[in-house]
Amino acid sequence: MESGKLREFYADLHIHTCLSPCADLEMSPLNIVKEAKKKGLNLISICDHNSAENVCAVKKVAERERIGIIGGMEVTSSEEVHILALFDEDQNLKSMEEIIYKNLHGTNDERLYGDQLVVNEEDEVIGFNKKLLIGATEIPLYEVVDLIHQLNGLAIASHIDREGFGIIGQLGFIPEDLPLDAVEITDASQKDRIIIGKDYPMVVSSDAHFLEDIGKARTCFLMEEITVNELKKTFKNEAGRRIIL
Repeated sequence: MESGKLREFYADLHIHTCLSPCADLEMSPLNIVKEAKKKGLNLISICDHNSAENVCAVKKVAERERIGIIGGMEVTSSEEVHILALFDEDQNLKSMEEIIYKNLHGTNDERLYGDQLVVNEEDEVIGFNKKLLIGATEIPLYEVVDLIHQLNGLAIASHIDREGFGIIGQLGFIPEDLPLDAVEITDASQKDRIIIGKDYPMVVSSDAHFLEDIGKARTCFLMEEITVNELKKTFKNEAGRRIIL
């Protein structure tokens, strides 16, 4: 691929919707896409806790507004480590969700954790997810990463610069034989201060739970198009593709 065909994509790969109980109820498809455009993003990824039920609605709005989007979710392993799972194919994302649901127990208590709204592309509430999405699955960390890869997805360790639910905070280190595709930080100023052992590619994302946080942390990807395969190539610095922090 000739380097002249590569473009810069400004991305926030970790945004929650109103489906996540810890996210603000204003995190609706229309509001998220509007804010992403306002912030100059041309690629976003929706990663709610242990569910992808609002991805389709955000995709419809994003495609209408010509913002690139990759569907995903933030999986909580049995060790309470958060892993971003990103997929090109909706069916693969759905398959991952089905596995997660089979291994996620408990019922949400709205009074303790908040509502878990399922919405459509017009921001209309079409249901409430009753699962304990804020909880941990029974799937061990290595198996989570393996399942993501079996479904042709990307596995990125979430917010490793934070203690809560980050892999370093939970385990104290990143196992060198864990086949992560990348690691994520939410504060770009920390990128040279974090000791991660193995030389994993690093991305910066907002982990936005509120509209004003969308795009506050972002990554520029030099690549040809918006696909998981292209992101993989940026992680490997393949054919001129790269991450710009």
